[in-house]
Amino acid sequence: MKSIINWFEIPVADMERAIAFYEPVMQMSLRREKMDCADLAVFPYDEPATGGALAKFDGITPSTQGAIIYLHTADLAASLERVTTAGGECVFGPLDLGQNIGTIALFTDSEGNRVGLHQPV
Repeated sequence: MKSIINWFEIPVADMERAIAFYEPVMQMSLRREKMDCADLAVFPYDEPATGGALAKFDGITPSTQGAIIYLHTADLAASLERVTTAGGECVFGPLDLGQNIGTIALFTDSEGNRVGLHQPV
């Protein structure tokens, strides 16, 4: 096993609004996928890396409670500026973790999820 994390999904209530938030914040295009049970916008990734998506389907609700995922960024300050410009809010950090771990911050996205950003050393 290379990684315990296999896939992640960030719940959304409004897929178009969520895509309009995440694409400029993360500076990437998301790939839309329609399934019988879900509407997804997949973050780009190369195998065998962990993949993930914005996900809209019955039974999930965006939330500031629960698990937190951290998305990679090469420039935390610039990413946090884009979060604010896109309508999100920084709610914690930046915090330098020391010990060559990097710097983190938490933000609330357009859907009301609490999501982390991590800038490695």
